[in-house]
Parts: sequence; structure tokens; C-alpha cells
Amino acid sequence: QVQLVESGGGLVQAGGSLRLSCAASGRTFSNYVMAWFSQAPGKEREFVAAISTSGSTILYADSVKGRFTISRDNAKNTGYLQMNSLKPEDTAVYYCATSRTKLSRTGRAYDGWGQGTQVTVSS
Repeated sequence: QVQLVESGGGLVQAGGSLRLSCAASGRTFSNYVMAWFSQAPGKEREFVAAISTSGSTILYADSVKGRFTISRDNAKNTGYLQMNSLKPEDTAVYYCATSRTKLSRTGRAYDGWGQGTQVTVSS
């Protein structure tokens, strides 16, 4: 199992940007697809974005298309989520997740999870 640690969250005004990082250790990161999910208070976990092992295939939730960019650097064992044009409704805890199987928008497909990083967007 790969261990994941997210960082980069914080408080930002609407329209601002944040870059989340997901540092992986324990296994070969390049063998895992990676995704970001978010969970707002009182709401279910939601899919944000996912990236294939090589980075050649990327999925986004409709709500973040054109604003967020997922990427990965396998040499650094790190994944990223660049978040631009942030909105108050983006406020949530953001989790990175990994899987040895194919790309999926479903949380159940991922078996490695980080502890999460809080993103708060003020209006």
C-alpha cells in the first residue's frame, strides 16, 4: 500500500488559487493511478479529478473543468492539484487517493487515501 500525505491547503479569497500536493511513499508511485476527492461538511465525498499512471489520461468533474488541473511527477513521487478561480463552494477537505486498477470517478475504486487537507474559500 502506498502512503499519501497531502499539503497546500489553506484559506483563500474567492477568485484566488491554491496548489495542493500529494506526496507518496512506500510503493512505486508510478504504478498507481491517482485521484483527488473532496468532502464538504455534511456532504458526501465527491470526485474532483483523476490521472493515469503516465499522465496521458485525465478525468475531471464538470464542476472543476477549466479551473483545476491535475498533474503528477513520478520522479518526485508527488501528485498535484492546481486550483484556480476558486469559489466558496469549493470549500472542503481535499483527499488524494491511489489505485492499482484503472482510472475511476468512484471512491470505492481507490484503496490508498491520505489524511486530507482543508481548503477554505471566503466570499
